[in-house]
Parts: sequence; structure tokens; C-alpha cells
Amino acid sequence: MSTHDTTPATDDSIVEEYVLGVRILEDGVDDRYRFEAPEHTEIAFDDLADARLYADVYFDVNGFVEDGTGERGVPPEVVQAGKDTLAAYLVTLPWADVNWVASFYGATPTEIERYLSWVRDRAEEIRARVNAQQLE
Repeated sequence: MSTHDTTPATDDSIVEEYVLGVRILEDGVDDRYRFEAPEHTEIAFDDLADARLYADVYFDVNGFVEDGTGERGVPPEVVQAGKDTLAAYLVTLPWADVNWVASFYGATPTEIERYLSWVRDRAEEIRARVNAQQLE
């Protein structure tokens, strides 16, 4: 489940640290996982897998603006990225899971898992390229 939270955390520990200032922190108070990126609104997840998938979507589309999404729907960058990226984004929402997204797409959960793997793979490739460029 994801929610927006603007309260600054004090007992956080870094779970994942990616390139370009993106990271996932575990809130030491309520055991939630907060996604952080420069100029990105705070968003937290109950499940670490959802937080990691959200980070993969973020890298897959080269970042996006989440602020105001509740009023305007899915970020345009995510929609424009394609069916697999949209499926991955939807899986991270608190009211959706792989089965719901499969039903939405008229697909099987296996097909949706395949979409998620494509997004994860692309995000990993992007992070590897950024790391390589930073080392040059």
C-alpha cells in the first residue's frame, strides 16, 4: 500500500541506494518503506517489493512527477512508457496487485509478472549505464 506522507522521518535506515540520489528507506517507527528521489514527493509503501518496483518504474521512465496524481490520475510519463510500465506502476498502488492488473488487462498473472520483469530489467540496465558513466 502506498500513501503520501510529508512528515520528516527520524529513525530511518537505507534499504536500497540507487544512482542519481534515489533511495528506499525503512521507517524505524512504523516499518514502512519510503521512496525518495530529488524533487519527488514523499511516498511510502507497506511492502519492500512494491517500493523496489516503484523505483524500477521511476528509472524506466527517467523519472516522473507523482505530486497531484490523486487529482490527475497516473503520471503521463508512465502511461506513455507502454503497457508493461503502466502495469508495473499499477501493481504498486495500494488497491491493486498482480491479479487485479491481470484482470484489468485481460491477461494472466504470469503475463503481468513478465511485464514486471521487463521493467525491472530495463531499470537495472539504466542504473548500470549511469554507474558506468559516473565512473568514467
